[in-house]
Amino acid sequence: MSDMISGSPQPDREMKRAVWRGWRRRCPNCGEGALMDGYLKVRRECPHCGEALHHHRADDGPPYLTLLIVGHIIGPAMLWVFVAYEPGPWTFMAIFGVAAVVLSLWFLPRLKGLIVGVQWAARMHGFGRDAAPQDEAA
Repeated sequence: MSDMISGSPQPDREMKRAVWRGWRRRCPNCGEGALMDGYLKVRRECPHCGEALHHHRADDGPPYLTLLIVGHIIGPAMLWVFVAYEPGPWTFMAIFGVAAVVLSLWFLPRLKGLIVGVQWAARMHGFGRDAAPQDEAA
């Protein structure tokens, strides 16, 4: 089913492919260009295909999903390790403190890319529309 924007039909965008490309931190359109300029900053446009990426609104979603996922990994792991090995409190805090930080740092940019991919595929927030680029200062 094609989307009607500005009176002209536009082809559907495959959600699964866009999400996978976003997870890999690649352009949701071509899958070749880097999505991020640094650790978390999304590029204004794809360096490979020129697709505008500045429309994204991946604000609070990636941190929320990161906390949700990491909490569901760390929580049961903490319970299992405590019951099975009964480590000392400092050892316990050191292991799981580092694990939580490492997992969070690994998941955050991937989940941001995933959300940008979803927004691109669903044509949300100006993706796929003939919109003027946002002002750099805004």
